[in-house]
Amino acid sequence: MNLRTPRRRILLLVAGALAAGYATRYAADTYSFTPTTFRFLALFCDPQLSLCGAAREQAWWLLPYGFAALTALVLLRFVAPRVTTWVLRPMRDLVPVIAQLGPQNLGHRIRAGGSRRDEFAALCIAVDDMMDRIVAGYEGQRRFAANASHELRTPLAVQRTLIEVGMGQPLTDEQFTLLTAQLLQTNERNERLVDGLLVLSEADQGLAVRLPQRLDDIAAGVVAAHGARAVAAGVRLTSRLRPCTVRGEEVLLERLVTNLVQNAIKYNHRGGTVHVSVGDDTGADIGLIVVNTGQEVPPHAVAELFEPFKRLAADRIDHSGGAGLGLAIVRSITQAHAGTVTATAQQGGGLRVEVRLPVDDD
Repeated sequence: MNLRTPRRRILLLVAGALAAGYATRYAADTYSFTPTTFRFLALFCDPQLSLCGAAREQAWWLLPYGFAALTALVLLRFVAPRVTTWVLRPMRDLVPVIAQLGPQNLGHRIRAGGSRRDEFAALCIAVDDMMDRIVAGYEGQRRFAANASHELRTPLAVQRTLIEVGMGQPLTDEQFTLLTAQLLQTNERNERLVDGLLVLSEADQGLAVRLPQRLDDIAAGVVAAHGARAVAAGVRLTSRLRPCTVRGEEVLLERLVTNLVQNAIKYNHRGGTVHVSVGDDTGADIGLIVVNTGQEVPPHAVAELFEPFKRLAADRIDHSGGAGLGLAIVRSITQAHAGTVTATAQQGGGLRVEVRLPVDDD
């Protein structure tokens, strides 16, 4: 019998205790030398003494209880600690296994086997599942750092090349103007990338303060601020904003709406549309919906758009001026506000992004 789990060891002890109880009962009913039938007082009391005789006749039935109490004290003092240690030994054996888990051996798993109905097996499975999540998060952070390094290195290399070209030969006024414009454009891209990384980091840390915020007012300000950009891109920007109050931080919520509206305009085509709506007639926790036209998005690629530095056309190379963090920041801000964000590919092209936020009823 495999006794690697506390449950099985406890069952073995219970079975042993029941067997010992039945054996004691059988012995007490069968043999006269057992405490329940043998009058020990007869060995120590003089029959001529009335006190001893009365005790012998009236108190002999207390002996089994005294014997049981003495046996229990002995078991509790000397046997119970050792039995408890033996029962919990599988749990103690997990301590060095869990203690050695770390970045150096993230692939190690306990793999105790068994069913989740067994507490010990369920604990081992939970630890293994926790390690799988840690590995996924660790790998995600590693990829994020690698992608961020690449995103920063590319414009820095461009800046270095432009500076070397400018220092290598005399430039005309036209060449100098073009060079400085390219340097300024590259520097602005770096600023957007660093700013995006800071916002993403702030959102990942959660919210320090949650105050009632009118999401419809925030969205109205963002839509008004992007009217000129939409006109320049040849995109019709419309909105339907119902009163909607959520709890959160105004700056982060404004950044969430801004990223969605900017992406909807940027990844669109001339003559396309962008519609922003806030609130819902059904009373559900639908905070914000942004629908745009644009290029057709494969359904299997929608989820990847929320990963940092993931773009539809290419993984890193992008000439739109974006940092590849727009939807990643949207997802992080939404999660910080205890909400959910989903995107659906539209027939004919474009996306429908739906942000659900808990509505403040106070």
